Amino acid sequence: MSPWKNWGPRLDNTRVITYIKEGVLADALLTDGRLSELSLSPSDTRPLLGNIYVGRVKNIVKNIRAAFVEIEDGMLCYLPLEDAKAPIFTKPKKTERLAVGDELLVQVSREAQKTKAPSATTQLSLSGKYLVLNLGKPGVGCSSKLSAEERQRLKGLAERFPLPEGCGLIVRTNAEGMQEAELHAEFDKLLAKQNFLTGQAIHRAVFSCVYRERPAYLNAILGNRSGTLKEIITDDESIFQEIQDFLREEMPEEKGKLRLYEERMQPLKSLYRLEKGLSDALSPRVWLKSGAYLIIEHTEAMTVIDVNTGKCITGKDKRETVRKINLEAAAEISRQLRLRNLSGMILVDFVDMDGDGPHELLSFMRERLRDDPMKATAVDMT
Repeated sequence: MSPWKNWGPRLDNTRVITYIKEGVLADALLTDGRLSELSLSPSDTRPLLGNIYVGRVKNIVKNIRAAFVEIEDGMLCYLPLEDAKAPIFTKPKKTERLAVGDELLVQVSREAQKTKAPSATTQLSLSGKYLVLNLGKPGVGCSSKLSAEERQRLKGLAERFPLPEGCGLIVRTNAEGMQEAELHAEFDKLLAKQNFLTGQAIHRAVFSCVYRERPAYLNAILGNRSGTLKEIITDDESIFQEIQDFLREEMPEEKGKLRLYEERMQPLKSLYRLEKGLSDALSPRVWLKSGAYLIIEHTEAMTVIDVNTGKCITGKDKRETVRKINLEAAAEISRQLRLRNLSGMILVDFVDMDGDGPHELLSFMRERLRDDPMKATAVDMT
């Protein structure tokens, strides 16, 4: 038996939605009782990401190849001209070239960051559990996290769907194992939304929000693979009702997993130690059960993670001890990447190994990274 086998992932996920403090909503995913994802959002502000507006071109700056589109009174979005292909104008035009004063549909693709305005695109995207319908981006694609065989099967199914001219379809990772009937049912829902946008929404007044994206915690629930959620828990009645309505409409197979937490003696955030989880996620040092620890540091170019033996007692078999430390570290690093939302180049300095250890460790790391909803690749080990 491989020494790595017992460290494989288990499907025991619990999603918790609660207020971690006044005005701050926490959406947490716990895997085998440990925090693997934590997202915080202010409850008193409306997120823009994913929303579709009837905007007006305020200015075009040719030297940076971008336009600025007003989506609300005084709120400008940065629109790269390369993302303004095949725009949907609210009034007929002879050319697709943007001009100041044009009114068109735009979708917010990135929230404002510090001094940077939100970004927008005219290539509208509508997401479901299994499919993403793209307006202005033709072609059928599949998630790279699917096996080559499954990609080929699902792509063959998706190519049968009657896509409108100029539209494309992406098959998500969640579609793994799904049959044509389930995929076609969702395609019909997305197509109805697309028909509304191109048929009715374009007649709305400028600055109208014609499509509002779901709250982030609903998208997170939607993003969980079928059958991997054990429970969905919240202690807020209005959120409970919203999730209940959402599950009834979008994920009826999961509605029995929703629970309203009503115990007042111990708050939900304390039961799942969310505040400590947040504190740990911000700390550069992460202790492992063996007594070893990780140091996670950020530079301008990359994130560097160092594995230290720390308090781990070497014992008689030093080689086996090092293997166990590195294995535990790899499992924890894969969790930390999700928890801290780390991206870009990540360099890990494991404890030196010999023999087949590095090869086995790299294989194990790749296996654990498959659970990350974001694409993550263990490139190589020197």
